[in-house]
Amino acid sequence: MQINRLFEIVYILLDKKTVTSKELAERFEVSTRTIYRDIETLSSAGIPVYTNKGKGGGISLLPNFVLNKAVITDKEKEDILSSLKAVNAVNLSKTDSALKKLSSLFGESNADWIEVDFSSWANTQNEIEIFNTIKSAILDKKVISFSYASAKGQRTLREVEPLKLCFKGSAWYLYGYCKSRCDYRFFKLTRIRELCVLEQEFQRKSPNQIFSDQNVFQGEYVKLKLKLSAKVAYRVYDEFDSYEQQEDGSFIAEINYPKGEWIFYYIATFGSQCEVLGPENIRNSVKSELQNMLKNYL
Repeated sequence: MQINRLFEIVYILLDKKTVTSKELAERFEVSTRTIYRDIETLSSAGIPVYTNKGKGGGISLLPNFVLNKAVITDKEKEDILSSLKAVNAVNLSKTDSALKKLSSLFGESNADWIEVDFSSWANTQNEIEIFNTIKSAILDKKVISFSYASAKGQRTLREVEPLKLCFKGSAWYLYGYCKSRCDYRFFKLTRIRELCVLEQEFQRKSPNQIFSDQNVFQGEYVKLKLKLSAKVAYRVYDEFDSYEQQEDGSFIAEINYPKGEWIFYYIATFGSQCEVLGPENIRNSVKSELQNMLKNYL
């Protein structure tokens, strides 16, 4: 108990600069004599704490003091602060308080080498509200219900035990146990509507690593061979590991992509700048879909 109190006293002094022994005694529900013994203990441990008597006096730390002798290393401090800055940049989770407290505790730390923003260019207010509601449900272990739109545009009512919020492929997903399907599922946050936190609680635990656990996240992939024009070179560099540039500036690129109707949606994002070279069945299905689309413009 004393160790926790000593640590919190140091943080209070870092935050408030000066505090009276009476204020500390009331906060920790101990006597002022105990507080003075704590101050002596901190001083003996090398913490530069001192007291000023009289009006306006109190207990203080020497100016510019930081916990340079904390149990974690400088590298670990930087990693912690950098990670918190990255999470804070998402704009979906409130980490300002923790960031400010740890920055104050650690003092100046070289954590300005990274800046991350996962949020969309579009208005994300609805996604932010959904994110924070689901986050609370995960921490409270409460079942949630919502209306969800499938890739085909069909809406279904789901009851889910929310286990983890995941960022994958430039989008946020909820991973949880769908009671409607009696299986684990991923739900894209932008497709969730009418979200409601139920009173029902659950005990199910989330795997530590969802995306690397083959028993949880698995699927068939197909190797696409595409010809991409020089106009979309930026996407070739961003999205493909295997590609070869041709004399005319175009690219022959290959990518392993999950099987399913979303293959067409992915190819369609390139517009007229993409030609499917293989596999033949994918080329034919894309050609057929394009012909069906053309009928809408006749």
